[in-house]
Amino acid sequence: MQGIGYWLTKRELLTPDKEAIVDGSRRLSYRQLNRRVNRLANGLRSLGLKSGDRLAILSYNCLEYVETVMAAAKQGLMVVPLNWRLAPKELSFILSDSGAETLIFDPELAPLAESLARETPVGRTLVLGSLEVHNATAYEPFLARQMESEPEPDQPVNADSAHIIMYTAGTTGSPKGAILSQGASFWNAINLTLALDFTSKDRDLVVLPMFHIGGLGLFTLPMLYVGGTVIIQRVFDASVTLRLLTEEKANLFFGVPAIFLFLIQHSDFSSRVFRDVRLVMSGGAPLPVSLVQRYQEAGIVLQQGFGMSEAAPSISTLSKELAVQKAGSIGRAVFHLDVAVVDEASQEVPRGQVGELVMRGPNVMQGYWNRPEATAEALKGGWFHSGDMARMDEDGDLYIVDRKKDMYISGGENVYPAEVEQLLYELPQIAEAAVVGVKDERWGESGRAVVVLKPGEMLSNQEILDFLKRRLAKYKAPKEVVFLKQLPRNAAGKVLKTKLRDDRFFQSQS
Repeated sequence: MQGIGYWLTKRELLTPDKEAIVDGSRRLSYRQLNRRVNRLANGLRSLGLKSGDRLAILSYNCLEYVETVMAAAKQGLMVVPLNWRLAPKELSFILSDSGAETLIFDPELAPLAESLARETPVGRTLVLGSLEVHNATAYEPFLARQMESEPEPDQPVNADSAHIIMYTAGTTGSPKGAILSQGASFWNAINLTLALDFTSKDRDLVVLPMFHIGGLGLFTLPMLYVGGTVIIQRVFDASVTLRLLTEEKANLFFGVPAIFLFLIQHSDFSSRVFRDVRLVMSGGAPLPVSLVQRYQEAGIVLQQGFGMSEAAPSISTLSKELAVQKAGSIGRAVFHLDVAVVDEASQEVPRGQVGELVMRGPNVMQGYWNRPEATAEALKGGWFHSGDMARMDEDGDLYIVDRKKDMYISGGENVYPAEVEQLLYELPQIAEAAVVGVKDERWGESGRAVVVLKPGEMLSNQEILDFLKRRLAKYKAPKEVVFLKQLPRNAAGKVLKTKLRDDRFFQSQS
């Protein structure tokens, strides 16, 4: 099997005039996209990059991001997407850890890119656009000087070729780079096409950042496989998203729960905006049942999916027919992926019981970059151990109970914060909620509920605690409630619970 760069070669042959990319005023057909990708691939080789070399990119969502990923695929390079929301020290770690010597960056991020180039192995830089910045080679003139013929990599490229080093969010400790092969992206595209009926007529609006696996795998790369259209939003802005859904006639939309919360709270929100969107799907964080119900009341079916960086990213999807009936479930595993729920001895537990979710399949990572011990632990027994606690019902539908590391023990009993969070979202005054375990002299650990109220709403600590005590076992009910203006999140939309466990974080907010 050839690498995924061949998708564009084949698309130019089969559907050369079909619209491939929409990026603001820029619209490219598959012929135009393939030839620009070829120019970039040939140009990168002229700079001395060889198969297996790492190529970092620091940019907002844009056409050139897609070109970089696909040019790397054609030349057998490894892309290192950089999260521009991270601190310079964190980005320096990723660049040094990956050994990337070439950096492509957005001119708006030039000061950050320049400092990174001074402190890391980076020796070659390209800046997007037509003008040189800080002695970086300008991207467009660079492309213009290259041949648009199909590139010739120095080593054969196939499904096993490592392609993306996707660094995990790093919510605890240093981030780890999950190595995704070109085959992982291929099988992710196959799995999603089978699950969600993708066709060349689909138009996908991409709002998740492309430095996150969701921005690439949901559904940028699958669209290029089936010959659909990728509509790129530079950064998420609710008003822009609502406008693009209508103007560009998008019929696929994937977001994280926070995005769907911001959209439905926006003054421009209307069910008419989603009238032609056949797939509205959430993932990346637990989806409150109350949010599913709010969208249902607006006439919109909000489906749940589940994935991880280490799975490129798709693991399961909940069918549209069950989206409301089984709200809270992440559905069933995608076609070419085996999943199981296991105990500490890696033995499968009976249906309905809680255990760790494990999986194996061709879309799972090859391992963690330069982390043999972490790789061995994560892939023990030939299964990837997700760190998510889950249960499977009699129908085979999965429910994530919580992250293994987020579970805490109060008075000898396991408490899964996600269960408490779902109840908090039933209170109409609450916009966002998170629960963490904190040290407790009497019980070992007890719950702390962190709550964001909707604008203009009032709710006291005691009212929240009384509400939960009426619905939960005593040991599950939090002992304290803290109010914030917003929850701290990483770029993937996940709540940074390490901060919520730290009293110093709240002192800094006061």
